[in-house]
Amino acid sequence: MNWYGPPTLVTWLLVPLALGYGLVIRLWHLLFDLGLRKAVRVPGAKVVSVGNLVVGGAGKTPVVMHLANEAVRRGFKVAVLSRGYGRASTDARSFTASSLPPVNEVGDEPRLIARRCPSVTVWVGADRVALARAAVAQGSTLLILDDGFQHRRLARDFDVLVDAGVGNGWMLPAGPLREPASSRRRATHVWGRDGLPGEVQAKHAITGVRAPGGERCSLQGQSVVLLLGVARPELVERSVVDLGATIAGKHLYVDHHVFTPEELAAAQRDAQDRGALLVTTEKDAERLPERTAHVLILDVEVTAGTLPLPQEP
Repeated sequence: MNWYGPPTLVTWLLVPLALGYGLVIRLWHLLFDLGLRKAVRVPGAKVVSVGNLVVGGAGKTPVVMHLANEAVRRGFKVAVLSRGYGRASTDARSFTASSLPPVNEVGDEPRLIARRCPSVTVWVGADRVALARAAVAQGSTLLILDDGFQHRRLARDFDVLVDAGVGNGWMLPAGPLREPASSRRRATHVWGRDGLPGEVQAKHAITGVRAPGGERCSLQGQSVVLLLGVARPELVERSVVDLGATIAGKHLYVDHHVFTPEELAAAQRDAQDRGALLVTTEKDAERLPERTAHVLILDVEVTAGTLPLPQEP
């Protein structure tokens, strides 16, 4: 279902469910707004939350990675707290880049964060208050709450909202909104792409492509086949075209899809038959079978601006 296009008949049929969901969500947040439910403050560390209003496709992970690496440079001992969406395991655990667990145990985004932030400890688990306490007990001085805008149980010092628009403006399941667009005012900082008043003047973009071994490549003038399991593949397609490539074929799956060897082989055959390069995203690469070759990986980087962080540990 396309939540970012014009409303369809299915959209209107789902509106009653969206209204009911919206009422429940408003009541939940009202409990915190009125002080009837209290956020838990974990002493010993600053907390920065990074989240959004919509389901998927907002680009939170590059923001988390940028903040984490910048905080390490400033002298913080950093822990990233994540729910670990899509993992089969339910136990809480921590890991670093030196000992990456299988993707089915921790999720694709936590693995990518650890890989790109080698000085950071990543914690996954359902109870992020418990994760915060455990991370502080092990010496962390800055906690980054991944996908934390709706997770109000853990008190935070900065609430960064990655603004990806509101789609068709409806809440789930008729639209992509997890909570009303008016909740934007709860953020202390808004990561915006349009330079609006009050927005953090920063942006991220796909900056290039590399081979699995790390060698940089160019897509200028190349024909590519895309292998994607992301929420908004059209954004990746647009970026690939901006890098000078022509899209010859697409193998698209739902967000966080775990690619089977058969699906990978089909995409590789398609690329070979078309004389094209097979391209995927960093997050998707975490879910490919081990030792996958002949797939190029798109890099996403923060390209401008300064994001909010405490000044000192």
